[in-house]
Amino acid sequence: MSDPGNYAGNGDRSLGQLVATATAEMSALVHDEIALAKAELRQDVKRGAVGGVAGAIMGVLFLASIPMFSFALAYWIHSSGLGLAWCFLIVGGAYIVLGALFALLAKVKFGQLKPPEKSIASAKQTAAVLQGVKPHPRPEVLPGTARTTVGSSLADKAIESSPVQDKASAVARSST
Repeated sequence: MSDPGNYAGNGDRSLGQLVATATAEMSALVHDEIALAKAELRQDVKRGAVGGVAGAIMGVLFLASIPMFSFALAYWIHSSGLGLAWCFLIVGGAYIVLGALFALLAKVKFGQLKPPEKSIASAKQTAAVLQGVKPHPRPEVLPGTARTTVGSSLADKAIESSPVQDKASAVARSST
């Protein structure tokens, strides 16, 4: 705020200035809400990326490592005297346990994701404040009893202005 004497209660400000100030403040509020939501979502994206990497590692282990090391490990166990079928079952079970550990890590990281709580709370607070705002009362217009006041709408002002009028006086009339 630039000057404490320029509040809405002060008679020095025109209606246009008050509307412009209110619009600027609402715009700033919306921009701040969006910035807060972006900051919170950035944190969740980072957490999601870590969970995604853990899931990718799990996939790589299941798809690439299993064929490559399964045979080598099974034959190494077989060299100790155990049957070949049992060796392959032991190797397969070990890879399942390892994959399950990475799946658990991915679940934990994805479980840490949460909604943007600060943005939601701020938006609810803004909505609660705006619910108390009442619009300017307007007279009721019943069907069939339309009131027309010359010069009250922009269309009437455009009709009433003549083409020889200079632009400065037209702008001054439309802003009042």
